[in-house]
Formats: sequence, structure tokens, C-alpha cells
Amino acid sequence: MSILNGHSKIHKIASMGIGAMIVFIAMVLAAGISASVLVQTADRLEMQAMETGRQTMAEVSTGLRITDIGGKYYTRSMAYNATTGLILGGGTLDAWHNFSRIHNLTITITPLAGSMYVDLSSVVLELSNSTTKCILTYDSNNFQGTVGSSGLFAVNAFDLAPNKFGIIKLQDADGSCTSSNPVLNKGDMASLTVNASACFWGLDSRDCIWGAIEPEEGSLCQFSFMVPASLYNVIYNLY
Repeated sequence: MSILNGHSKIHKIASMGIGAMIVFIAMVLAAGISASVLVQTADRLEMQAMETGRQTMAEVSTGLRITDIGGKYYTRSMAYNATTGLILGGGTLDAWHNFSRIHNLTITITPLAGSMYVDLSSVVLELSNSTTKCILTYDSNNFQGTVGSSGLFAVNAFDLAPNKFGIIKLQDADGSCTSSNPVLNKGDMASLTVNASACFWGLDSRDCIWGAIEPEEGSLCQFSFMVPASLYNVIYNLY
């Protein structure tokens, strides 16, 4: 009986050893799975933190600075169509008007210090004279790569609808600003062109204009100016 009892004790001890081994293996597997989940979660959090940091830096540092706003004063004949609004020729015309006002505007811009590149094809330009508000986007048909000897306002970049602006490239060392891909980066400079006739029938003396340039990514650039009380020159610095 003692031998049989001894064998019985040995079997019980062996059974306990196998059970402990199964529990140990299960614990190791659970720990491995938990570690894998933690590592994957940490990687995702790190990637998200890096992307959030990049977006935050771009939002804070990216933007445009206005260096100058110019206007050209002259007499322009404008046609009015009651259905389509202001047009500059063609169509069924209801009335002709000749106005001696500031008809063409240039808004000269350059990227902020530390700014990432700014795609002008994604920029929205807002203009308001407190009566009419215009939302302008880029018109690739009114892009000029150089300024001729006759001056900034002599180039063909002002044949614009009231919801479009053109671009005159002023400085672009690396050639990043083209008609199909107008991108400004460090050191670049360009003028946004506006047909004030199409937007506001031209700008008369003492007109107040508020505006904002909003890039796709980055800070909003706001500006305002008042047209001089007496208009007797041809070119005016308005800002």
C-alpha cells in the first residue's frame, strides 16, 4: 500500500507541474500580447503627436505679409448689364458709364519669416467696401512672370472678373512660382492684381476698403486702407 500511495503522490505532483506550466505559458502569451498592444499604441500616439506638432508649427509660422498696396487712377468706360452685373464689353448692354477712379489694384505679398511654402492657387482674397463684399480666387489666365519697362500696371494681368485675382511675379530665385503652380517660399515676392472696376465700379476718393488674404494653411493676413481725399496723380500708394 505504501508503494501505491507513493506512486499516487508522484502523479499528483506531476499533474500540478503541468498545470503550473500551462498557467505560466498563458501568462507569457498574455504579457506578450499586452506589450505588443502597448508598443503599437505608443507608436500611433508618437506619430499623431508629430503630425499635430507639424500642423501647429505650420499654422503658427506660415502666412503672408503685405509690403505694399498700389492703385492706378484713370478713366475707364464700363458697361452695365442688369442680368449679369458689371461687365467690360460684350453681351447685351443696358448702360455705359465713364468713371475717373482707381480701377486697378496690386497687393504685394511675401511669405512670413519661417513660413512654409504658400500655394497662391489655394489662397482666398476677401475685399469689402462696406456695401459690397467680393471673394476672389486665382485666375491662371492673368499670370505675368515679369514686370516690363513700362511699369507694374502696364502688364496684362487686370482683365479680371469680380471673383478673380491675377498674379505678377516679382522675385522668385528658385522658379517655384508658375502660372500652373504659383507657390511662394522664402524670399519670394509677388503682386496680386485686382480689377476694382469689376468689384466696386472703381475706387473713388475717401472710399474705405477692408480685406483679408487667407492661405489654405497658416494665419490670416488682414489689411485696410482709405483712398486719398484728392485724386490727381496716376499711381497711388494706398497701404
